[in-house]
Formats: sequence, structure tokens, C-alpha cells
Amino acid sequence: MNNIQSLFQTIDNFIWGPPLLILLVGTGVYFTFRLGLLQFRYLPHALKMVFSKDKSGSGDISSFAALCTALSATIGTGNIIGVATAIKIGGPGALFWMWLAAVFGMATKYAECLLAVKYRKVDEKGQMVGGPMYYLQDGVGSKPLAVMFAVSALAVACFGIGTFPQVNAIVNASEISFGVSPEISATLLTLLVAIVTLGGIKSIAKVAGKVVPTMALFYVLACLSVLITNAQHLGSALELVVTSAFTSTAASGGFLGAGIMLAIQSGVARGVFSNESGLGSAPMAAAAAKTNSCVKQGLISMTGTFFDTIIICTMTGLALILTGAWQTDLAGAQMTTHAFAVGLDSATLGPLLVSIGLIFFAFTTILGWNYYGERCVVYLFGTKGILPYKFIFVALVASGAFLKLDMIWIIADIVNGLMAVPNLIGLIALRHIVIAETKRYFNGELLIDDDSELQTQN
Repeated sequence: MNNIQSLFQTIDNFIWGPPLLILLVGTGVYFTFRLGLLQFRYLPHALKMVFSKDKSGSGDISSFAALCTALSATIGTGNIIGVATAIKIGGPGALFWMWLAAVFGMATKYAECLLAVKYRKVDEKGQMVGGPMYYLQDGVGSKPLAVMFAVSALAVACFGIGTFPQVNAIVNASEISFGVSPEISATLLTLLVAIVTLGGIKSIAKVAGKVVPTMALFYVLACLSVLITNAQHLGSALELVVTSAFTSTAASGGFLGAGIMLAIQSGVARGVFSNESGLGSAPMAAAAAKTNSCVKQGLISMTGTFFDTIIICTMTGLALILTGAWQTDLAGAQMTTHAFAVGLDSATLGPLLVSIGLIFFAFTTILGWNYYGERCVVYLFGTKGILPYKFIFVALVASGAFLKLDMIWIIADIVNGLMAVPNLIGLIALRHIVIAETKRYFNGELLIDDDSELQTQN
């Protein structure tokens, strides 16, 4: 059994090794420059649209609700545990590479969500369906790649990001901070998930639209409290992040030291895990938005990466560095908890804030990935598969608190990477569509050079 687990771990390390990370970031670099630095030039415009009340166009939910649904899946334990893991492995410099991956990832998120709206359809129940499986099938013309994505994403929803890690985070946080037994917290969680998810996308979006902004604001304010309390060291912390990104970080305290490549790999990998740019998950939520423009929804959706990584992950990372928590022997949630305890000078309030953040982040991630799994079921089996899927999903949530499934988590990590492969192929193959739609929306304002490939297609 240990040999089998070791084999799967080797496969996992290979899939999430430099080739995939280079492809993920490289795709973002390509779209960044081919679209005229769109994420820099039009971020204010995109942020303005996020908070506008324009509900014109066809779709199931507002553009803001679609963004919140996507954010509910991306803003999760990775923002607390993932950042701590990246800095623990790669040092403070990992935060810089996390920023860089996010900046280019915004262009990738824009492209994939644009394509999701461009190729979306209406299912038998009159609801919008879209995502990589549809633009791979109808845009690229590859049914095998579409099925590969749908199967991988469904596996992630049921056995990976969508269930077990989140359930365990909620159960553990509830027991440690509030003394609630695993049985009680698992029962309450299962009931809440069932009530919300059985109501479909509108129910999920309604909850996400209220919980996501509230929990994000709560966590950002908690982090700001730590930053303000230690403001005198903020300049030094930022300088350490930048210098550590280009020089090896020496061993210090419980930190074992890290070279530049380790900082790059850990920062990029954890950044991608957190904001999911290029994995193909957010397009499934974007496809449900009420909009008459695929470009507009692409712009709104790309702000998700900005909120997730540039704001929330940065807050966590700076809190870890300012308080010296990254130099301790602690890891994951314990490291972040220690940072808040030290930063707020409270052994009670700090851990409480982290636990509340973990519980809400993990809960909304379950809701978001439930919807992603449902969209994959509709693609693979039709709308008749929705109800059986929901019952199976709820049952997996109920059992997640009591399972020790290291092997399944490794396999889930593998299929998570396998989601990205067909999606990135689709983005590269359909780049002429992304460029053409962008040029049409901005009426040539982006000053993009004529693309010979686009001329060939047209």
C-alpha cells in the first residue's frame, strides 16, 4: 500500500511540476501581452462593473452573483493554509511569485470566462450551462478533451477541493475553538449544505452573494488589525518579500532555508491553487451570468483573482512575515493562528478569528464546488443526473469528517491538475476568438497588432 501511495505521490509531483506551472503562467503571459496589458489598463473599469446593478442580457444570475459563486470556491482554506505552506517552503519570496502568478493569471481568468459565455448553452430545464467542456467541444471540436475535463472536475468536486479538506477544516476548527464535537458539527454542516445546494444555482448564488463579501471583509479587517498593530515593520517586510524572491533565504529559527527556484515553485503553485486561474473552474459559474457581452463577464470574472490573491493572500502573507510566524516550527493553519495571536497580542482572539475565517471559507468552497460538479454531471449525463449527484455529494460531506483518506487526496490533487491540461489547450486553440471579441468590445482601443492567425481564421 505504501508503494502504491508513493507511486501516486510521484505522479502528483510530476503533474504539478515545472511543465504545468510554466504552461499555466505562460498562458497568462501570452494573453497579457496579446491583449495589451488588459488586466492593468481595465482593472478600474472591471471593478466598477462588479458593483454596478446592470442585469441586462440572458442568464440565471447577476454578474456579481456569478463572481461571488466563483469566489466562494476559490476563497477557501488556501488563503489561510496555502499561503502559510508556500512561505514555510519557499520563504517570504514565495509571496512575490504568488503575486506575479496572480497578475498573469488575471489575463487567463479573463480569457476562460469570456469563452465560457461565448459558447454557453441552455439545458433541458432552461438553465445556462457552460465552461471548458463546452468550448472544448464546440470551439476546439474535441469531445475527448471535453470529457477529460468534465470527469476530472467532477472527481475534484466529489473527492478533493469540494468535500474532504473543507469538511475536515470546519470540523477541526469548530472543535478546537468552540468545543463542538465532530458529530455535531458534521451533522449541522451536512444539513446546511443540503438546504442550500438542493435549491440550485440561484440558492447557491444567493448565499454566496451575502456570505462571500461579508467573510472576505471580516478576514481582511482582521488582517489589517495585525498589519496596523505592526505597521512600523511593514516596510521591512515588503523589502524582505522582494529581496527573498531573487536571493536564497537563509535558515532562520524553524525555517530551513530556501533557494530561488523553491520560492518560485511554491509561490506559483500555491497561488494557482488559491485563485484557480487556468484550471477551468470559474468559467462554469461565469456561464450562468446575466450578460449580453462575453467580454464584460470576462472582465468582471478576472477581478476574482485580484480579490483572492492580490488582496486576501497578501494580507495573510504579510501577517505571517510581520509577526515572525514564518520562522517558527509551526505550519499551515497553526502558523496563521500563531501570527494572529502574536499580531493582536491575544492568545484567545487571534485563534478565534482564524477559526471563524476557516469555517466560513471552507463552507462556501463546498457550495461553489457543488455547483461545478453539478455542471459537469449535466454535461456528462444530462439534467436527470442532477438529483442523484446532489444526494451523493451531501453523503460525501457527511462522511468527510470521519475519513482518513490520504490516497484519495493525492488522487484528487492529480485530477485537479488534469483539469488544467485540456482547459489550457482550449485557451491556446481559441486565442483568436478571445482576441477578436476583445477588439470588438473596445472598438480597437486596445491597440492590439493584427494577428496573422486571426486573419487566417477569418
